[in-house]
Amino acid sequence: MNKHQILAEYASYFTGTPLLVNAPGRINLIGEHTDYNHGFVMPAAIDKSMFLAMNKSGKPNTVKVRSSDYDQDETFNLGASSRPFNSWRSYIQAILQELEARSKSLSGFNCVFGSDIPVGAGMSSSAALCCGFISGMNGLFNWELSKLEIAQIAQAAEHRIGAHVGLMDQFAVMHGKKDHVIQLDCLDHSYEYIPLELKDHSLVLINSNVKHELVDSEYNDRRVSCEKALNQLQQLRPEINTLRDVNMADLQNADFLHPTDLKRVQFVLHENHRVKQMSKALKQSRFQEAGELLYQSHWGLSQEYQVSCPELDLLVDLTKQEQGVLGARMMGGGFGGCSINLVRHDELDNTILRIMEQYEQQTNITPESYMVSIEDGVKLIEE
Repeated sequence: MNKHQILAEYASYFTGTPLLVNAPGRINLIGEHTDYNHGFVMPAAIDKSMFLAMNKSGKPNTVKVRSSDYDQDETFNLGASSRPFNSWRSYIQAILQELEARSKSLSGFNCVFGSDIPVGAGMSSSAALCCGFISGMNGLFNWELSKLEIAQIAQAAEHRIGAHVGLMDQFAVMHGKKDHVIQLDCLDHSYEYIPLELKDHSLVLINSNVKHELVDSEYNDRRVSCEKALNQLQQLRPEINTLRDVNMADLQNADFLHPTDLKRVQFVLHENHRVKQMSKALKQSRFQEAGELLYQSHWGLSQEYQVSCPELDLLVDLTKQEQGVLGARMMGGGFGGCSINLVRHDELDNTILRIMEQYEQQTNITPESYMVSIEDGVKLIEE
């Protein structure tokens, strides 16, 4: 779905010249499940996007939204009692509720949106929708919200529907910079752009086509587990404010932690360290080291944090037979979605083809692959 198709569809349903919003999906090179633990992450916006065409309608309390992808329409009444929605509708309703709770002045408008971001693949189509929708309203109603404020409102909207996500996805969608990854400190939101100069290498996503929904998965259970461990560790050392304040000596004295919680804390500590090591490796073009860090991250996600699945483990294991792959790991919330792979250009096509063929032979699931390039964050386009 491209911008021309969205504009044409808007014109077929509504009148007037809309504001057009380009909201990208995102990848996360490394630093998984560390964002809600106030750790470090390394995401980037990508060339797969959601386009939203939006314009005021002149009707004071009615918001009409059409999803081109689902061929569905919905009308939302501002200020009215909420009713239960599902799918994309729940995100729109949660955004409107969050903005009303923040006393933002709203009036009626129309919106058509569509995307080429694969749903359920771990590329944050939900963050693109939320950030794009809020950015469009920010432009329509001249609120002058900052990028960070928009990201935080989008995060709060996801919390309203039960997805207790960290800020990484929304931050990357808003702050993305072409040809750079973002090393983000999720405690104070300080960040550094790291040039992603892959030279003779490419980033390739392979979609396991095992679907997951964060709200319905064990994602929230992992967050609760980490919060419980943090509370217990604070009894040991009160100066511990977040898991990043924990060290290995603390864990050696933490026999009161449940073994599962202990593994999850260990993963967070190791993953934070890997993000910092990845930054150094990229700055010095040490791609072999970068690939090894990806493999280490996957092992931790699979064995310590236990958010992988057999299909994702298989995708990563198959890369270890390929000289053209320097590293791979699962990406996203887990229990399905994509692996991210660092692959040499000169062996790219045959390498990915072999991995996908073997995966299908062993699972009877047809995977998909996507080359991704790193792009800017949300843009407003006057048409």
